[in-house]
Amino acid sequence: MWKKILMGIFITLSAVVGFGAAKVQVEFNHSMNQINRDYDTQLRNVDLSGIKVNSDNDIVNILVIGNDARRDRGYENDKGLTDTMIIATMDLKHNVLKTASLMRDNYVEIPGHGHNKLNAAFSFGGIELLYKTIATNFDIKLDGYVEIGLSAFVDIVDAVDGVEVEVTESEAEYLNSTNYIRKKKYRNVKVGKQTLNGHQALGYCRIRKKGTTVNGLRDDYGRTWRQRTVMKAVFSKVKSLPMPDWVKIANKLLKHVKTDLDNDQILQYITSVVTMGTTEIHQLQIPLEGYYRSAFNGEVSVGSCLMMTDGTSTTYTTTTNADALNKFVFKYDGKGNFKYGTFESKE
Repeated sequence: MWKKILMGIFITLSAVVGFGAAKVQVEFNHSMNQINRDYDTQLRNVDLSGIKVNSDNDIVNILVIGNDARRDRGYENDKGLTDTMIIATMDLKHNVLKTASLMRDNYVEIPGHGHNKLNAAFSFGGIELLYKTIATNFDIKLDGYVEIGLSAFVDIVDAVDGVEVEVTESEAEYLNSTNYIRKKKYRNVKVGKQTLNGHQALGYCRIRKKGTTVNGLRDDYGRTWRQRTVMKAVFSKVKSLPMPDWVKIANKLLKHVKTDLDNDQILQYITSVVTMGTTEIHQLQIPLEGYYRSAFNGEVSVGSCLMMTDGTSTTYTTTTNADALNKFVFKYDGKGNFKYGTFESKE
């Protein structure tokens, strides 16, 4: 359900680029053929008639979703909730890599289903409806998607021998006393910097209601920050490994991946990332701090959620956050922190 981010996947897969032309194709095809393909749900075939979306030929936007479906635990028809939704951007115009987290509790219009939380769109109508919902509320054209299950996250963290993070006292207490770490033998997290294995890192990324991060974030803001922090830690570990290990990691990971991208598209994107010459990832999350308010039962029928605003009043509107997201994706050149109105990103 949580953090299995596209940029990490792309960099992991880009190992094949370093093996020489002949071996590249063999290694690449072997790895890519493990991916679950669903060309019936290609985003390019989603009907967006009547919806204005922004796009740029030099900017590629891939929707990365982490799905908490419990099909591996006997719920074969469970679609799950997309509690992790990230737009991963390859900005070839500015040579910048970007990720924008869309908070699951954003109160949005879901076409044909009224207003609800963003993560409900997938359960109502799969990836097609989720894309249509994002397009309706945030005006963004997407070029493809990658859906990843829980097991992939655990596997990739273990494949790089764990990730180092700094855990606060409240986080450690919560992890050691709940089932967020599913295997009890791993509920021995300490306070301070340490290396977490896959099960521990997954639990760390799942913390939401309790626990404060080292930089003072709580709730979903804290959770999405933890997810991005672990993503960057994995990214750094992968970069430090020899290239043959990259392919081994890819082979472990890809069996948990579902996408509408074909091999040629993926190879093209990998090549673009490698030739960009940067591994820094700039981050954002929507709604912006200061551009939303909380809504609760009584005001809305879907429980507590995040009501997006324009930052000057409490009136509900998605327009301002959509504008900020588009400026980040299409205009931000990666120089300095991203600024929008009174908001400045803290990466």
